[in-house]
Amino acid sequence: MSKVRRPRGHCRPVAAAAAVAALAATATGCVTVHGEREVLPAATKAEAARALKDFLAAYNKADKELDPALDAARVAGPLGAINQAGLRSRGVQHPDGNKQHVPLELTDVTYSIPKKAGWPRWFMADTRANRRSDLRWLWVFTKAGPDELWRATYLNLASPKKVPELKKDKDGWAEPVDVTAKDLAISPAELGGKYTSYLKSGGGEFAPGDHTSGWKAIRDKNTKRAGLAVQYIDEPQNGGSFAPLGLRTEDGGALVFFSTRHYEKQTAFKGLSPRVDADAKALLKGEVRQSLLLTRAANQVVVDPARSGGGKVRFLGRLQGLTGAKGD
Repeated sequence: MSKVRRPRGHCRPVAAAAAVAALAATATGCVTVHGEREVLPAATKAEAARALKDFLAAYNKADKELDPALDAARVAGPLGAINQAGLRSRGVQHPDGNKQHVPLELTDVTYSIPKKAGWPRWFMADTRANRRSDLRWLWVFTKAGPDELWRATYLNLASPKKVPELKKDKDGWAEPVDVTAKDLAISPAELGGKYTSYLKSGGGEFAPGDHTSGWKAIRDKNTKRAGLAVQYIDEPQNGGSFAPLGLRTEDGGALVFFSTRHYEKQTAFKGLSPRVDADAKALLKGEVRQSLLLTRAANQVVVDPARSGGGKVRFLGRLQGLTGAKGD
């Protein structure tokens, strides 16, 4: 995603619609917009609704045709990596398109839009969907600069009973969390690193659950599969559109989205070879003789409690997808 920024003080005409979106009162002619310094809502509610609508139209078209080019401009970050690789894989398997396509529909939408200075700007949309309607679909949209499109960068599904109340000011704007915040159990910038370390060595900073103790137990068991040696390497992803993003909760904690990358290397014993499923085969590079390397992107949403309370980070959801496969 491009991160080109206009120089401060750049003189340019501003259309009325753009002025409203930036919450800046302007006159016709040449103006100076200090978007780098002013604390402003990241978007108007109308702009956020349009971003969701535009994404959904592109997503449904891409899902129907199984063509990643059709929504590439509307996704980024971990969700973009999962979406684009998934469409490529399914497109190879079903070259005539998705015959089972049912358009994704989102309703009961609540927008949480933080006030902040500079770029990127972002907001969260909390929705219900016509798939897994028992869960809330939490979307994060990011805009890298004034001339960029809004792109969906995070998506997680969470139980409505577990999603915390977010802190809002008197005008209804949310409060973002600094990625280096030290008043949380784990600062957002360190979540990816702490989580990947936990998956390797364990630790007490995360509450037990499906995405922590449960997943670690499954992986530990997989390393002992008959005829196959399995190795895992996990990496935090903190740069660009993969950067963690968080909103303050009413109790002083935070709702934080963060991303990771995971490698799984399967090496077969002599005379055997790893099994390659259809999804991996569609993305495969090289020939699988004795080993198979699978690459996955993941994004997580957690409740990160205030450090003063002594609580542990609790997972609300985790979405992972295969993004690459390599044989050797």
